[in-house]
Amino acid sequence: MSSVRAPSRLGGLVLAAIFAFLYVPIAVLVLLSFNASGLPTAWTGFSLKWYGALAGNANILHAAWNTLVVGLAATAISTVLGTLLAIGLETRRRKGTAIEALAFAPMVIPDIVLAVALLTFFSSLDITLGLPTIVVSHVIFDLAFVNAVVRARLKHFDFSIVEASRDLGAGYVTTFRRILLPALAPAIIAGALLAFTLSIDEFIIAFFTAGAGRSSITLPMQIYSMIRFGITPEVNALATLVMGLSATVLMISQWLNKEQAP
Repeated sequence: MSSVRAPSRLGGLVLAAIFAFLYVPIAVLVLLSFNASGLPTAWTGFSLKWYGALAGNANILHAAWNTLVVGLAATAISTVLGTLLAIGLETRRRKGTAIEALAFAPMVIPDIVLAVALLTFFSSLDITLGLPTIVVSHVIFDLAFVNAVVRARLKHFDFSIVEASRDLGAGYVTTFRRILLPALAPAIIAGALLAFTLSIDEFIIAFFTAGAGRSSITLPMQIYSMIRFGITPEVNALATLVMGLSATVLMISQWLNKEQAP
């Protein structure tokens, strides 16, 4: 019995050490965002003044608005295209590894490589960089993740229902609207939430495709510009808000994925 407990305790200690390594720095950041003095070395009391300071910072509010616009636009487009891509790939009669690799390539290509490739593409076409180019870039990045989530649901979908609907006289649009779409709705919503989370957190691709000027700066870019002069309490508060939003959306996405599992 003791020989069984020893590996179990060791595994628990290793797991605890890994979680501590990952989340203790985040916990410290969140704690310091409520420190009245704003100093990382001395706790002088609980305060929300740094969050109030964010509300009065025009640069941060502008970056937050840009992030929301980019996130919602990229999510909407990538959700539609990713869902259609998933249906098309899953219903193909002939499966090919090349097509599969192309569909999932944006997920595995390093962000810096994808960012440079997109910048080169926009520059070669003489396209002015700004929020539209960030949206297009995020769509390419998010589309693969939506495709993966929706295809996971399609793996367990009985396509004989679709064939029965067609045999009974329903058109393609009616079959999609009344049978396929309701069955895929949880996965589509989960994929959209995941795409939104990835979009509001993404920095490298946005940095390369935003162009010059402050008109297209997003929140991650704003945080980067602020920490170049040192970590301030406002940065801690802003990072805490972004992290909280991302964690909330990601948990909802995971819950939807769990609910749709057979």
